[in-house]
Formats: sequence, structure tokens, C-alpha cells
Amino acid sequence: MLQLQYASNANDSHPNSAATELVAPQFVQEIFNAAIVYEGIIPVELTSFAADYNGSEVILNWSTATELNNQGFEIERSKKSETDDKNTNEEWELVGSVQGSGTITKPKAYSFVDKSVSTGKYAYRLKQIDLDGKYQYSNVIEVEVIKNFNYYLKQNYPNPFNPATNIRYAIGNKQFVTLKVYDLLGNEVETLVNENKPAGNYNVIFDASKLSSGVYFYTLKTAEFSKTNKMILTK
Repeated sequence: MLQLQYASNANDSHPNSAATELVAPQFVQEIFNAAIVYEGIIPVELTSFAADYNGSEVILNWSTATELNNQGFEIERSKKSETDDKNTNEEWELVGSVQGSGTITKPKAYSFVDKSVSTGKYAYRLKQIDLDGKYQYSNVIEVEVIKNFNYYLKQNYPNPFNPATNIRYAIGNKQFVTLKVYDLLGNEVETLVNENKPAGNYNVIFDASKLSSGVYFYTLKTAEFSKTNKMILTK
């Protein structure tokens, strides 16, 4: 059993004083070092927030630059009235949630699919919640749900990016689709889509963590449509 020993008078030294002199400074230094690590981290910084409709669902994509004690995001939705373009009588409802990444100092991409939508205009916002229960709201974005589709390949967002970015595209009818990424020399570096797809709008998250900084191209091809866009990876 561990025996506790006490000094007999004020001038006596504690029997464990040598160990205490070594451990205490080390413990204080560890606390100080930990404080230095977290001193430079800023709260959750939202760098992008976008919405798109793919024929039956609204796809939300957002990304952060850094996160501090981020428990997660709640997704809130409000349907806009046809007679109230400014949406002054907003009634927000919770439609889902996405878990956060706690504390990180590198960019992170998130996505959420809202399947319970009908024809009309919708507004969305994110409620970012900290581990201690504190929260803040993002800016409001809007999307219109429609039934007709055209072919398109939109510019990736964000751009420049590191390490992930969103690529949105649409096809007019069901067909085989390829979406590939190439480097400046024309070498294929990744295939993002290579399958039959029904008509609609789509979003693909391209993660370039394993690639080096530089200019890349992404090409969408179908039997009826082909387009190439440029994107920039900065690390």
C-alpha cells in the first residue's frame, strides 16, 4: 500500500520533494504548450454554401476553412410565398443535421440532400452548433424547384480550392455519363462519374488531397453533350 509521509516541522523537506520538483514544472509546461496550440485556432469559418435541384431533391453543399469545437450543423428550410418575394414572413423548419468535425485546421466539405420538396422557391440556412451549445446562423441561400432540365456543366465551387470542391452538372434525359479530371498534360487523374444517369441536376465532390497544386480540367461527356472547365488546386 502507498504510505503517505509528512514533514515533522516547517524546516523539514518532503520525502517526495525531488520528484515534485521535476514533475510540477513538466506538467505546467504541458498545459502551456496546449494553450499555445489552441490559441491560433479560430471558430468555424464557412467559406461556401450553395444549393441545387436535381429533379426530385435539393442538394446543399458547404465547406469550412477551419473548425473549433464544432458539434455539427442543423439545416433549416423555409418555403417562399409567391406573394412575398422578400420572404419577410419566414417560418423556418428543421429538415436535417450533419455532424461536425470538432476541431480541425484544414478545409472540410459537407453535403446534405433534402428529399421532401415540391415545386416552388425555398430558402435554406445552416445553424452551426458548438460543443458547449452555442450556435450561429449562416447566410440564407435560395433555390427554385423546377421540372425541366437543360444540359450544363457549372464552374466548380469553391475555385481555387483545397482540398475539395463541388462540381455541378445537369443532363436532359437518361443516358450514360462520364465526368473525368485531367492534368495540364492531358493525363486522366480521376474518374468521378462513369455510369447511366436519369435526367436531372447532380453534384459531385472532388477530393484532390493526393494531388499536387496546379491547374486541372474536368470534362463532362454524354451522347448529346460535352464540355470542359478549368479548376485550380492550391495547397
